[in-house]
Amino acid sequence: MRNAHPMILGVGSDLIDIRRIEKAIERFGDRFLERIFTETERRRCERRGAIRIASYARRFAAKEAAAKALGTGFRGGVFWRDLGVVNLPSGQPGMRLTGGALRRLEAITPAGMQARLDVSITDEPPLAQAVVIITALPAVPLPDSPPRAAENRERADAARGG
Repeated sequence: MRNAHPMILGVGSDLIDIRRIEKAIERFGDRFLERIFTETERRRCERRGAIRIASYARRFAAKEAAAKALGTGFRGGVFWRDLGVVNLPSGQPGMRLTGGALRRLEAITPAGMQARLDVSITDEPPLAQAVVIITALPAVPLPDSPPRAAENRERADAARGG
């Protein structure tokens, strides 16, 4: 795919009522948190103090959006903790995929391309929202785009769990 151009592989979005996550945490506690969130996500949310519930809700929405962008939802071997919200060195949110989610990403990424996941998360109580866009980029950056090459590698590494 020498002359390959970027292409969108999937788009997902999710909107959730933060109070729904609050009720699930109140009712099921650690059982809910450990089933849905990675250890890294739980540590990060717990450091948020008074806004920890909104932090969990934003990550929940991002996982839902990513599962939709993959085209599977939470079926076909894709589980909640296969999708981990991380922060890139730039501070932007990203997704680290493992297990079935990573296998699905690899399956939908054309040969000679690498996947990039763009993640946007926000909240305005009582709602939290996330959008995930999966893009396939040439595995070797085009000669006229060196400024984006490092950023694209960073995002691809995060998507692959690296």
